[in-house]
Amino acid sequence: MADPRATAERAFSLRGSRARLSRVARRADLSWICADRARFRMHFAHFARHHPFHVELPIEAIMHSSRREFLNRAAGAAATAVLGSAPPAMTASCVAERGPAAGPKIRAVAFDAFPIFDPRPIAALAEELCPGKGALLSEAWRTRQFEYTWLRVAAREYADFWQVTADALVFAERALRLDLGEEKRARLLGAYLELDVWPDALPALESLRRAGLRLSFLSNFTQAMLDAAIERSDLGGLFDRVLSTDRARTYKPDPRAYRMALDALGLEREEILFVPFAGWDAAGARWFGYPTFWVNRMGLPAEELGVSADATGASLGDLVEFVEAGAV
Repeated sequence: MADPRATAERAFSLRGSRARLSRVARRADLSWICADRARFRMHFAHFARHHPFHVELPIEAIMHSSRREFLNRAAGAAATAVLGSAPPAMTASCVAERGPAAGPKIRAVAFDAFPIFDPRPIAALAEELCPGKGALLSEAWRTRQFEYTWLRVAAREYADFWQVTADALVFAERALRLDLGEEKRARLLGAYLELDVWPDALPALESLRRAGLRLSFLSNFTQAMLDAAIERSDLGGLFDRVLSTDRARTYKPDPRAYRMALDALGLEREEILFVPFAGWDAAGARWFGYPTFWVNRMGLPAEELGVSADATGASLGDLVEFVEAGAV
């Protein structure tokens, strides 16, 4: 019987980029290898974090395989490359099209607001109003904004996200010894009601709808903030539910916030794919038990919280590829 490690070495060349491996992994549906997929994801994430590389199949593997056979070979060989001398249950022979034995199918996708709505104009406005200090103001504002949500959850002293955002702006202004005045402060806050979508948002959402998935927001934004952004971008007809954590008087990553999608959609957590913008939100969703695809538009490292998203991409196009590769 061929040595699994030798087989992997012949099938793959290991060179430099984790992003290429991520794309191959998504297309081969590596997150659902065999019954022990949780163990595979854990080892895969650990290995990729510490040993960046990319995987290329030799041309003969492509020429002599059907598409499904090719993906199955890729999946099995990648599993062997990651886990070393893998037991038979983790080799290519066990990789099959995902079916009932693999667990519930994804039936809905729940989005944080920012994978859909582009926050960059807020930072651009800050620079316009505070030349030379806009980046510092934006960073201090954003950081304090989320720190206030977490502090208020911990202390059980709730205020909605609009109030938290206003309070965080005042703090950032004072911390940087700026004097914005009421007019500039109102313009910066108002920018949250004038968000446009990322260019890839509409095509991706339409693709997911065609795939038969139900779509939902699950955001810390207030209902009024979400409604304003949806109306401005004319996305209302694409979403089954628009969920603000304000209804539960809490914020992500509180489990009560994530649970809202279960209650609203009437599904099990394994049937809802959560799509965050921030690494901490990806970690919170995984702690809760959601399958998670992190749209990491800023190219940030994963948070060091002992848990990671099931898959990561730089755009909503990558999310669609992940879904089409077999998440549903």
